[in-house]
Amino acid sequence: MKHYEASVTISAPAEDLFAYVDDHARFSSHMSQSSWLTGGGRMEISVDEGRGQQVGSHIRMSGKVFGIRLFLDEVVTRYDPPRGKTWATVGDLRLLVVGHYRMSIEVEPRDCSSLLRVAIDYDLPPKNAWLGRLLGRAYAKYCVRQMVKGAQGHYAKLASSVVSSVVRKDHQAEDSKRSVRR
Repeated sequence: MKHYEASVTISAPAEDLFAYVDDHARFSSHMSQSSWLTGGGRMEISVDEGRGQQVGSHIRMSGKVFGIRLFLDEVVTRYDPPRGKTWATVGDLRLLVVGHYRMSIEVEPRDCSSLLRVAIDYDLPPKNAWLGRLLGRAYAKYCVRQMVKGAQGHYAKLASSVVSSVVRKDHQAEDSKRSVRR
C-alpha cells in the first residue's frame, strides 16, 4: 500500500472539529463538485441509516469522471469520537487511479485549537496499474488536501464572521453612545 497524509492546526475544540469532519457529505464535498480534475464529472455521496457515523456503516459514491462511470463502497471500521475514525473500501470498485484504500482522520486537542490529520493508504488499481503509478499519488494528495482545506476554510469563515459580528456590534455600540450624547 502507498501512503499520503496531511495535517493542519485549526482553532476549534476537538469535539466541534470532529463533528465537522464526521459529516461525509461536507467532508468529501470536493468529490461532489465538478472540476477540471474530474473531467467535468462529479460523484454522488450516499450513506446508510448509520450516516457513516458508526462502525459498520456504509458510505457510497457513484458518478462519472471523464465520462467513465465510477463506483465505490466504504465501510467505517473504527469510530472513536472526538479522536478519530477510519473507513475503507469494500467489495467491487470502479475507480481509475487508485484501487482499494483506507482513510483515517485523527483529531488531537491542543491548547486553544486542534490538530487534524487526514491520511490515505491505497493500492494501485488492479486494471491499468500504470495509470495508478502515473496519477495515484497526485489523486491521493488532491483528495487529502481538499479535505484538510475544507475543514480549514470552514473554521476560517467562522472566525471571520465572528470578527465581523464583533466589529458590527462595536460600531452599533458607538452609534448608540453618540445618539445618547446628543
